[in-house]
Amino acid sequence: MNDSFFSTDRLTVGYNGRPLVRDISFSLKKGEILTLIGPNGSGKSTILKSITRHLPTLSGSVWLDGKNVRRMGSRDLASRLAVVLTDRIRPELMTCRELVSAGRYPYTGSFGVLTDHDREVVAASLARVRASDIADRDFSAISDGQRQRVLLARAIAQEPELIVLDEPTSFLDIRHKIELLEILGSMAREQGITVILSLHEIDLAYKIADKIACVKDGRIRAYGTPEEIFTGGLIDELYDIDRGSFHPLLGTVELSRPEGKPRVFVVGGGGYGIPFYHALQKRKIPFSAGILFDNDLEYAVAAALAQDPVCAHAFSPIEEAQIARARAAIDQAQAVIDSGCPIRQYNRANGDLLTYAKKQGKPIFPKPEPKKEETP
Repeated sequence: MNDSFFSTDRLTVGYNGRPLVRDISFSLKKGEILTLIGPNGSGKSTILKSITRHLPTLSGSVWLDGKNVRRMGSRDLASRLAVVLTDRIRPELMTCRELVSAGRYPYTGSFGVLTDHDREVVAASLARVRASDIADRDFSAISDGQRQRVLLARAIAQEPELIVLDEPTSFLDIRHKIELLEILGSMAREQGITVILSLHEIDLAYKIADKIACVKDGRIRAYGTPEEIFTGGLIDELYDIDRGSFHPLLGTVELSRPEGKPRVFVVGGGGYGIPFYHALQKRKIPFSAGILFDNDLEYAVAAALAQDPVCAHAFSPIEEAQIARARAAIDQAQAVIDSGCPIRQYNRANGDLLTYAKKQGKPIFPKPEPKKEETP
């Protein structure tokens, strides 16, 4: 596969001879990050355990730097590939430092005696994941999030060329999720370490991955760059999202829009309307919104939650037809919300809409204060 460092060729994985995911073929260059995403039970963990030899493969092959992984010796494989799985390990009476030291197994010989260099690698690995302060604590007495960081430190201590992680962010708070993914990203960029991991947080997958594999219904449904995967409703299809939506650009999930004839019109823009959209959605009040420009990130939320929001092309004057649509929506609404977006030259039509709503006797919430027109 040309310059590929790691690859699978028509790999089939499963349990007890029964296939779960078939015909898995992909390749990665050195230093690339591959993320597996897909519904629970789709086979992501089975794929990872199979390529790391924790499970036997049913057919096909796995290649690491030109070598068939199935034929590599255990010590040779351990010196090149490190694994962090979700399976809970319960070492008896081991400190975190001792557990990380076990990552030096491929280099210590039969008696497992650490050299000064080995101890330096262990200390640096603990520091890399910000776990130096718990190095001498009992591994069984620390939190789940701390355990995950220590297990990553053990993998780093192996000084691998490939690291495989199964849902490494599962037990971490948002701060430590970010830190862990930044560590993996810097390892890939600065040290050329190839990373394969599964994630539930698809917004994080979009941000960290060079390649994404979508696993569903016993096969790889799609494989490509994040820009290729997070388009055209593929994520909604992958997770069978028929109520609500996922927006890849924002990395957000929106719940289903309120059903029924719009009762409120929100004059929004610039993100000012988003809190009102969410408040109305929570109360199941159907609404419309406008006039929003199609390059405004707020429009993505309005498109997911509002009934037929009025949209204008960016960098172009708002057209009379769009103003007429917005006025018609105001006529049908019981009330209008002024989101507080400043009225300037580019969105002067929205100020006119608020004036129109007031003339039509529509209640306006929050109560608008006089706005001064400003030049751009």
